[in-house]
Amino acid sequence: MTPGSVLVVGSGHAGFQLASSLRQHGFGEPICLINDEAHLPYQRPPLSKAYLKGAGGADTLMFRPDKFYREQNVELIADRAVAIDRARHRLLLASGASLQYGHLALATGARNRLLDIPNANLADVRYLRTLDESEALRLRIASARHVVVIGAGFIGLEFAATARAKGLEVDVIELGARVMARAVTAEISDFFQERHTAAGIRIHLGVQATSIESDGTVVTGVSLSDGRHVPADLVVVGVGVLPNVELAREAGLPVASGIIVDEQLLTADPDISAIGDCALFASPRFGGSLRLESVQNATDQARCVAARLTGDATTYDGLPWFWSDQGEDKLQIAGLTTGYDRVVVRGDREQRSFSAFCYKSGQLVGIESINRASDHVFGRRVLGLNRSIEPEQAADLSFDLKAALT
Repeated sequence: MTPGSVLVVGSGHAGFQLASSLRQHGFGEPICLINDEAHLPYQRPPLSKAYLKGAGGADTLMFRPDKFYREQNVELIADRAVAIDRARHRLLLASGASLQYGHLALATGARNRLLDIPNANLADVRYLRTLDESEALRLRIASARHVVVIGAGFIGLEFAATARAKGLEVDVIELGARVMARAVTAEISDFFQERHTAAGIRIHLGVQATSIESDGTVVTGVSLSDGRHVPADLVVVGVGVLPNVELAREAGLPVASGIIVDEQLLTADPDISAIGDCALFASPRFGGSLRLESVQNATDQARCVAARLTGDATTYDGLPWFWSDQGEDKLQIAGLTTGYDRVVVRGDREQRSFSAFCYKSGQLVGIESINRASDHVFGRRVLGLNRSIEPEQAADLSFDLKAALT
């Protein structure tokens, strides 16, 4: 590798997009993408959605076929980064090899938060983040009869809906007072809880799993903090993730709930950036620092770094947006609704087509939409322009949202 080369650690959405965007910007130096999975770089969202349902093979998940990397002169290295020698500008790999870099981009992502209760290491206690995990679950649910899902976040509920649609008995265990409580408003939580309950999913709120029960070899159920026992032959855990900050921390870079970066996504070392799920970034849009887990954040941050490395440095100011497919319903979120103090509903909940417009001190901060794509598109545009509409306008279906964009 040459002194001007870019090494990217991690081949998820952020890492792949950075390599691709660098070439799109005309970057002519070597690019190396460190990939620690036994697959070409792939999309993650379908793992808990279409792919888990059995739609298509693994090849349908790949960002690009193998020839793309050859044609774009992006070197894919199947290895794992284990240390950064910042003084010598070298990246050390698990194989014993080392690579020189001009700029190093850490797109190390996040990993599943593991369940820490008795018998959590049994074979039929599963997680869902990687292609291998999704493939194993896709095969396992074909023979399973009763699954307990621990955690009622996006991943847990997406899996629960798929398992129920395939005929499994499904129980969801959630410590919080409502489903997806950390991500959405009560209006959205209540809708999805009703939809999942109507589909035959049993949701247990305000309790936690205390142990996985077994007959010595296989899972037989889950014991709860209120003394109940829920039978199961499969347990799927979705209790959040932990950002992969160890590589940065051991190299002496500041970390907290992510790898700390500035408004241009640079670490304390001017030759090292961090992007995607692992990055705790300074945000002028929202004030303070935050870490986001979304495809939008990963790809937009990658584009920002690619622009900087090719001479067009700008502050990262991406507008967050997210989505979740649960059963027949699509949830789309524009903006961040943390700290909202007023919610206005637009649309018809009974028709399964409505949005929650979230306000903070009279200013629109986010829109959560169910089966209402036009509201989501409006939200991304109006929030991207740092504009707002009055709560009364949001609630009035006769008000033309497009008028606020002119």
